Amino acid sequence: MNLFELTRALVDIESTTNQERNVGDYLFAHLSSLVARHNGRIERIPAEPNRDNIFASWGEPVVTLSTHMDTVPPFFDSREDGEFIWGRGSCDAKGIIAAMIAAAEKLLAAGTRNLGVLFVVGEERNSAGAKAAAATPRGSRFLINGEPTENRLALGSKGALRYEIATQGRLAHSAYPELGHSAIHTLLDVLHDIRQIALPHDALLGSSTLNIGTIDGGRAPNVVADHAEAEIMFRTVGDPAKLREAVSAATAGRAEAREVFYTPAVQLPKVDGLPTTVVAFTTDIPSFEGTWGQPFLIGPGSIHVAHTAEERIPKKELSEAVDIYARMAMQLLAAGRSSA
Repeated sequence: MNLFELTRALVDIESTTNQERNVGDYLFAHLSSLVARHNGRIERIPAEPNRDNIFASWGEPVVTLSTHMDTVPPFFDSREDGEFIWGRGSCDAKGIIAAMIAAAEKLLAAGTRNLGVLFVVGEERNSAGAKAAAATPRGSRFLINGEPTENRLALGSKGALRYEIATQGRLAHSAYPELGHSAIHTLLDVLHDIRQIALPHDALLGSSTLNIGTIDGGRAPNVVADHAEAEIMFRTVGDPAKLREAVSAATAGRAEAREVFYTPAVQLPKVDGLPTTVVAFTTDIPSFEGTWGQPFLIGPGSIHVAHTAEERIPKKELSEAVDIYARMAMQLLAAGRSSA
């Protein structure tokens, strides 16, 4: 199966977060033949019930190529034209999976060993797969993590700090609002104050940003709302302590602010010969906690179409990524040998 066929086959398997089992089974079967041909090994690394990471290796892994199997909703299947492969996950990150497998095939055919590929669950929500992998490292010294960077090596990526904000009110007939207390009005006031928080700036990563992602509450237009909630996310660029203090101050006495997820910003090394970039999104890299080796971040496709109805990956970039991953692996394997 060639690179484009494998990309489309993966896209056509629905694997929104928490539903990765079928694509994991497909990858296990697909990689098993590569393992058999080149005297490798393959295993499932459990992350959560019915949710396994897939890891294949040839020799003791010094370099591991890794990305995620899950996608955001909604699922839609693949199509192809002369320039692009379209479909949910085409660039984030099933095309990257296909490119990594093709790079491994290329390296193995040339006799290269000490290589692994690791495909994880849950990156789009809470990095459950990366956290499970961090608890069960396999000795890798370098981790090439794949996300859409247009084949430019990322020198840094922002972190994420996510909250659920909840307010409580008192029910009343909307004709007599003085008899109740609107949880929605309170939530709007709290969110207004959160939007006034001064956001930190970093010389490399730029400014932190805030997104109010969801708002929900109330019962009917003629009822004073007794509950309301919102989900918010900061893209962080450094120590989140001041943001946490500011959220606490903005909600004090009016709302409950529950921190539900945090992953730090990271700064990453260069590799000779590769163009560079800085990305604003968050990856699995912090959740690996260095247990799979020094991380690098690069992949084909544009983050600007990931998560959208126009998600696609350029075939040219996909093909180029195979050579980039193979070349990086060789450089890192050489670095590993020289420092051993």
